[in-house]
Amino acid sequence: MKDFLKKTGWTNILLSAVFAIIGIFMIVNTGSAIKVISYILGGAFIAIGAFKIVNYIISKGNSDFYNNDLLYGIITIIVGLIIIFYSSLIESMFRIVIGVWIIYSGLLRLSLSLKLHSAKINIWSASLILSIIMIIGGLYMIFNSGTLILTIGIIMLIYSVIDLIESAIFVKYVDKVLE
Repeated sequence: MKDFLKKTGWTNILLSAVFAIIGIFMIVNTGSAIKVISYILGGAFIAIGAFKIVNYIISKGNSDFYNNDLLYGIITIIVGLIIIFYSSLIESMFRIVIGVWIIYSGLLRLSLSLKLHSAKINIWSASLILSIIMIIGGLYMIFNSGTLILTIGIIMLIYSVIDLIESAIFVKYVDKVLE
């Protein structure tokens, strides 16, 4: 169990580093970040839709397995085009998804800080404060519809730094938490 928890802690550290890189990219490239994400996501949908249409044409609609491919392909291509041309919608959805993720992580960290407190580890109060900051940052991101990409990038970077610290604390004290 201890080894599993340590691996989980190291995985969190890696994910936090990825979040930091994405956050830095969003801070440095505020104007193009959502456009790039929209083009990649929209292009993927268009490619999947085209693949489904080709599958339908090749099978000539004879197989029950491929019967829905034409409709699925057309709808998927339309969704891809919407994603490309309405990137501001993607920005709103991205902001909400990231905000929910940060709140969830903050709640997990809050639980960890209480476990640290019950294990009589002095660093619990710092962990508690960091988790509350994470929750507030996530709420701000969700409820502030005017949140710009720059703010999202900054919050993601702050989140990743806090999560790195929290994960390092967890990995260091996992033995005492399990007692």
